[in-house]
Amino acid sequence: MSGPNGDPNISSEDGIINDDDEFGEEEYAAINSMLDQINSYLDDLEERNDTLNGKLHELLESNRQARLDFRAELLGSTTQEEHHAVEQESSLPSKPDQLEENKWQDQTDVKGKTHDDEG
Repeated sequence: MSGPNGDPNISSEDGIINDDDEFGEEEYAAINSMLDQINSYLDDLEERNDTLNGKLHELLESNRQARLDFRAELLGSTTQEEHHAVEQESSLPSKPDQLEENKWQDQTDVKGKTHDDEG
């Protein structure tokens, strides 16, 4: 005959398995109470774990959003600086405008008359 776990060399008649150890109702109640307490502790740990996990996800999302906002702010300030530089460049007369202005200044003498007015 094989043993309780299917071991071929151990039989239940060898005295290893002793079913004479009977627990009283009080021992079972104590074991059940301990198991309930352990189960309660495990449920509490699981709840705390879920809470911490949720807070971690919120923190990660907040951190990600802060990074995106900061990056957008940096790019925005860079873009504003570039835009301001472009505005300054655009406020300067363009090359054709400068040539036209120089031509007009060449036609005007010191007294404010044009060369065309003299003739």
